[in-house]
Amino acid sequence: MIFHLETERLILRELRITDLEGIFELDSNPEVHKYLGNKTINTKQDAEKIIAFIINQYKENGIGRFAVIEKSTGNFIGWSGLKLNKGTKESLNGFQDFIDIGYRFIPRYWKKGYALESAIACLEYGFKTMNLDIIYGAAETENIGSNKILQKIGLQFVNEFEEDNKQVNWYELKKANYGK
Repeated sequence: MIFHLETERLILRELRITDLEGIFELDSNPEVHKYLGNKTINTKQDAEKIIAFIINQYKENGIGRFAVIEKSTGNFIGWSGLKLNKGTKESLNGFQDFIDIGYRFIPRYWKKGYALESAIACLEYGFKTMNLDIIYGAAETENIGSNKILQKIGLQFVNEFEEDNKQVNWYELKKANYGK
C-alpha cells in the first residue's frame, strides 16, 4: 500500500521496515506505554513484528496506522491513523469490526500539537476518502492529553468502560456530524 498525506508540519505515510529504529524507540519507552497497559517491547525483533503486523493490516484491510514524519527534520516521530479492529480478539467495549483513530509519539515530540494535527488529517481521510460512516476512539480516563485530542477533533463521549482493570472513555463520530 502506498499512502501519502501531508499537513503543515507532517508527512503521514505507510510504515516501512526502515522505520525499525523509530518503532523500537517508541514502543520500548515505558512513558509511551503508561496508558497502554505498560506492554513495552524489549528487542528490535519485537519492533520488526509490529511493522510486519501493520503492513499486513494494509494488505488485508486497506488501512492501518501510518508513520508520522516531521517535515522540518525528516525524523520518524511516531504513528497516527485509522485501524480496523476486527474479530473477537480485537473487540473493545462490546464492539468488534470497527474503525478507530489512534496516535502514538516519541516523548520528545509531545506537546507540539503533532497528535492533534495528524488526527485531524486522518479523520478527514477516513470520512472524505474512505467514505466511512463512523469512527471510534478510546482513551484511558487518566490519559488527559489523549482524551482532549479526541474531543478537539470532534469525537463525542459515549460511555466509560473497564479494560484490563483500567477505566476507559469511549468516543464516536458519525460522518453526518463530521465538521459540525
